[in-house]
Amino acid sequence: MNTLQALIFDVDGTISDTERDGHRIAFNAAFADAGMSWQWDAALYGELLAVTGGKERMRFYAERYDRDFLALPDADARIKVLHAAKTVHYVRLVESGALPLRPGVARLIDEARAAGVRLAIATTTTPENVEVLLRASVAPEASSWFEVIGAGDIVPAKKPAPDIYTWVLERLNLPAHACLALEDSANGLKSSLAAGIPTLVTESEYTQGQDFSGALAVVPDLAQTRFADLQALFKKNLSST
Repeated sequence: MNTLQALIFDVDGTISDTERDGHRIAFNAAFADAGMSWQWDAALYGELLAVTGGKERMRFYAERYDRDFLALPDADARIKVLHAAKTVHYVRLVESGALPLRPGVARLIDEARAAGVRLAIATTTTPENVEVLLRASVAPEASSWFEVIGAGDIVPAKKPAPDIYTWVLERLNLPAHACLALEDSANGLKSSLAAGIPTLVTESEYTQGQDFSGALAVVPDLAQTRFADLQALFKKNLSST
């Protein structure tokens, strides 16, 4: 199989810059609703992004800054409730149009579909977050364009573990070398490469300067990247392996 069969997209930071003015804002709103003193500014949130997964990120923050919270007998349950509340706030933000697609994403999706290439998603964010972002920022029916959507807690180990990509590959019934992943972070790249998938990195606000060793290419965004460019990268990688 020497032709590109599927594109597998990460979501946060790849399809849309959702972190600083999306997820972070939603987390802070959930904390305020719960009467908590937690407040994540933009710089702190950049540090917290070293941990993938919202519930995992809250636990990481508490381990560093609020050990008393973790000592509560229902700390895990509270984290789940906070995460659910955060998701509600995030969905409202996305539905308001506050989080547009990154440059070039819509065109690349259209070109891939026109070429008959299958589309999939591999992300640590929740399925609800994916659905609303696709619906509000791509097209009302965009979820149906993605044959497989791997999201949230469907696998126990999140990026940089390869589990989410392996899960997506199994459902696409494709070998890793027939696909191309699009990621924005070092953790995401480690995840896709560990699953054996060649990967293009499009840097985002919080990931500039990270170690992207092993990526086929690193670009500031997808504004100048056409589907033909991805095909060329894919074929060049095949010929070199």
